[in-house]
Amino acid sequence: MKRHLRVAAYAVCVRDDEMLLARWVAGDGTRRWTLPGGGMDHGEEPSRTMVREVEEETGYTAEPTALLGIDSIRLSGRPRRFERPGDLHGIRIVYEARITGGELRHETGGSTDLAAWHPLSAVPGLPRVELVDIALDLWRERPPTGRSRLGAPLDPALPPNG
Repeated sequence: MKRHLRVAAYAVCVRDDEMLLARWVAGDGTRRWTLPGGGMDHGEEPSRTMVREVEEETGYTAEPTALLGIDSIRLSGRPRRFERPGDLHGIRIVYEARITGGELRHETGGSTDLAAWHPLSAVPGLPRVELVDIALDLWRERPPTGRSRLGAPLDPALPPNG
């Protein structure tokens, strides 16, 4: 089975008790809210990835204010991004960021179709990806290890590279 590694950077933007989210469109047309962010380009610095992706998906200029943590996800079988079976390992770098400019707009021709501010109290009721909950946990708890209690459990039975 082919192994794939994807490194991505995301932003938690909260202001006036509202969170900025982008609506992700899956290959099957399913739409769920996610953090603005996405995959790193080769040679790109992670915080620059986050800034670029926030602008692409929301129209806003963002500035990282803190590194909240790193999440890891593993999908085996037929990950949605690949035509053939594979083992996808995603590393998700989560920053706290503040909006410094720009105007809210929606992405066209990308993986998201809508960007919006949502009251924090309404986020649990939204159709969303698990990363939103993990990121909110990191933002609220600020764990010293940068690891959310909601992330995948560490499996001591797995070999270091497997």
